[in-house]
Amino acid sequence: MSYLIWALLILAPLLLAGLSQAGGAVAGRGPQRTMWLWIAGVVGFAALMIAPHLVTYSQQELLVFLVINILIVASYRLLTLTGEFSLAHVVIVGVGAYGSALLTKQVGVPVPIAMLLGAAIAGLVAFILSFPLFRMKGFYFLIGSFAAGEVIRLLWKRFREPFGGPKGIKLIPEFPGFELFGIPFEFYEPVTFYYFALIIVGLSLWLLWRIENSRIGLTFHAVHWQDQLADSLGVNTRRYRTLAFVIASVFAGLAGALLAHYLGTINPNRFDVDEMVYVLIWVIVGGTATLWGPIVGLIVLTVINEVILRELNVDELRPLFYGAILILAMLFLPSGLETLPRKIKERFSRDKKAADAVELTTSQ
Repeated sequence: MSYLIWALLILAPLLLAGLSQAGGAVAGRGPQRTMWLWIAGVVGFAALMIAPHLVTYSQQELLVFLVINILIVASYRLLTLTGEFSLAHVVIVGVGAYGSALLTKQVGVPVPIAMLLGAAIAGLVAFILSFPLFRMKGFYFLIGSFAAGEVIRLLWKRFREPFGGPKGIKLIPEFPGFELFGIPFEFYEPVTFYYFALIIVGLSLWLLWRIENSRIGLTFHAVHWQDQLADSLGVNTRRYRTLAFVIASVFAGLAGALLAHYLGTINPNRFDVDEMVYVLIWVIVGGTATLWGPIVGLIVLTVINEVILRELNVDELRPLFYGAILILAMLFLPSGLETLPRKIKERFSRDKKAADAVELTTSQ
């Protein structure tokens, strides 16, 4: 049964990505597309709601991390809309985690408010970093973001006060529990925290979708594909790149705050370059054309990595499989797994046309 749940979790965003890609060019906004969108949405929602009750305890914890990672990759995609790939995104996640943890432990701010403030701190740090970083573009921006992220991470390691040094911060307060209609909700339980994170991440995805489909989002696309033309029309491309960087960092910081108050402990190694490589692979394998692409990449690779290979007891080979999947995806699906439904549809259309042509020739 657990494999069925994981399969549905992969299928729903894959179908949504395929429909999103087909929306403008092929399927329009007709009733058939709307029906498939509803089916994909209902299947995905149902799978998300019942998933924690049909898997083991360790997989319940995996679901919590999966939901938080969905927010990380979705926020990272917003940054890629302007054509920039940052290597500091995981460190920005850490800024939100450290900010929220310090506010609750050392200032006594309530956890819900601290989480929002942690996200705001991440956005503020991104805004400050944008001044030197957006003087660069392309490869230079990539290396500059890596250097900026390492500076922040080394500061966490160097200073025991207030960051806890290499050991980080421990005993971070959890989200306060409460009782509703006689039912206790304790957030150290993975199932309870999973539903809490699901609500936060669901609202965040809706906001990210709204931003992308707004005038600002369309300008992000213009900055990516026609930056010189946008400049000539009076669009301040640097300002829009900064805006995308800050918004993406706010949501990444919120993901970090969720992580800190679930784990109860954080340290600099949690946000190092190895974790950043995983985020890049999830996004590249999934694709960045739609909001669902990075989510598909994340879920597929997480299921292969944490469910299938772990059950096969080949933990030491997991990096090898990760690398192989990345190479195969770049060779055969260079635009990501999100293009798989479209390619399957095109293949069937070609086969059908070829069969019709043979039948017509035979009848003549």
